[in-house]
Parts: sequence; structure tokens; C-alpha cells
Amino acid sequence: MNIRLNKSLLILSACTALSLFAQGSLPAQNKVKKQVKEQLEVKPGSVTDGAIVEIPPEDKLHPGYTSLFNGKNLSGWKVPEGDNGHWKVEDGVIDYDAQSESKGDKNLWTEKEYGDFILSMEWRIKETTGLYKVPIVLSDGSELKDADGKVITVELPNADSGIYLRGTPKAQVNIWCWPIGSGEVYSYRRNQSVAPEVRAGVTPKVNADNPVGEWNKFIIIMVKDRLTVILNNKMVLENAQLPDVPEKGPIALQHHGGKLKDGTFSPASSLMQFRNIYIKELD
Repeated sequence: MNIRLNKSLLILSACTALSLFAQGSLPAQNKVKKQVKEQLEVKPGSVTDGAIVEIPPEDKLHPGYTSLFNGKNLSGWKVPEGDNGHWKVEDGVIDYDAQSESKGDKNLWTEKEYGDFILSMEWRIKETTGLYKVPIVLSDGSELKDADGKVITVELPNADSGIYLRGTPKAQVNIWCWPIGSGEVYSYRRNQSVAPEVRAGVTPKVNADNPVGEWNKFIIIMVKDRLTVILNNKMVLENAQLPDVPEKGPIALQHHGGKLKDGTFSPASSLMQFRNIYIKELD
């Protein structure tokens, strides 16, 4: 009899507790309710009210950055007039076939101008476009010469593109297949009127490129007239000086080469793709 009574009392107590919890009468209930409410607040990437709010995984890696490419269209970019669809978005990346039909500038420029910034982006050369006579660039920025002073070249598979900074092709971070590697600033390295340390400074310290067809990642840092380039987690340029570079300007993905009269590509054409483009302004 006592056992049955005790069981009845336990069941009654449990039912009473559940009823009080549902009415918000238990002291601990308010704390639990608050925690549940906080967990259910709408947060990026959370599941609420049966809807999923997603943030692209790459966005999470760039807090404080602004995305320059939404993966869907070329909003925020100036497509060359008369391009006729050669700069396009395909499978979530910016794709270019080196065949823009524009009569003017064929490069793809941002609408906005930038001064000091950190630019993070991924790129890949889809394929090379023939053999190119490539000079052997030395660590001081000069090119290897023979006994008669003539530049020595070797024929290598090649493609060519780059990133224009501050609105000028002169401040171009190269993308290509040369042994010196991508990240070089060609116009400054070749300019014999600038100081030797400037030419050496814009010459990559290491070839950090992945094989053609694979993705690469640039981190490009501009502060005043100084440029640092990190390629695939290796520093290829360190605080290199770009004398007289403009203080501000748009950024461009470079067109280079294209098809010759015989229908083949020149051996330095920009068969390129770009993705995950983010910028953090430092001004």
C-alpha cells in the first residue's frame, strides 16, 4: 500500500513540475528559456523558423573584408564596351577566354577606386597557349645574357595575365609561366631609369606558382607606394617600392594576347579564371 502511494506521489510531483515549467513558474525555467531564445536568434548561417541563412565558407575567412565578386554576375565591375560575353561568370568563377571584342580597353576593371588595401583572391591559368621565348630573370631583376651581351631566352609553354593596381597597367602584378614566377611587376623591373634596388624589389624572391590548371591564391598589400605580394603562403615581394604610383585607382583583371590571324592563340594569352576576390581597405 505504501509503495503504491509513494509511486502516486512521485507521478503527481512530476506532472506538477512539468506544468509549472510550461507556465514559466520554475526558477530555473527562465534561465533555460533565455538560453534557448539566444540560440534561436537569427544569426548568419543559423537555422531559424525552418529557413537556412547561408554565408559562403570563404566569407568566414575574411572578416572585415568586402567581397568584390558575388559568384553570380559581374556586378561591381566594368565590362569592356563591346566585349560580347568573353568576360563572363561560369560555375561561380570569373572566366575569360582572351577574346574580348572590345575596340578599346579589354581589361575588367572594378567600378570603385582603392588606395591602401589588402586584396585576397584566387586565380588559375586554364591552359597554356603555345611556346614563348622566355628570358631568364635574375634575382636583381636583370636578364641573363650571353658573352656578346644578348639576352638568353628559352622556349617554354606560357600564358599571361595579371592584376592592375591603382588604375595603371604600370603597377601590374604578373600572372604567367616564367621561371621567375608570378607576382613580378614587369614595368618597374624593366625600367632602367629607376634605382637598382627598385628593380630588384619587384622581382619575385621565389617561384610559388602551382602547376597550370590548379588554383593559386594571391594576397596583395598596397600601402602608399609599397607593395607586398604573398602567393600560396609564400612571400614573393616584400615591401617593394613603386615610385610615382597613383595614390588611388581601380583594380583590373588583365586581358593579354588573344587569337592570331590563323585562329591559334598567341603564346601569351590570358585563358584565366578568378574567384574568391575580397578587399580590406586600409585608408
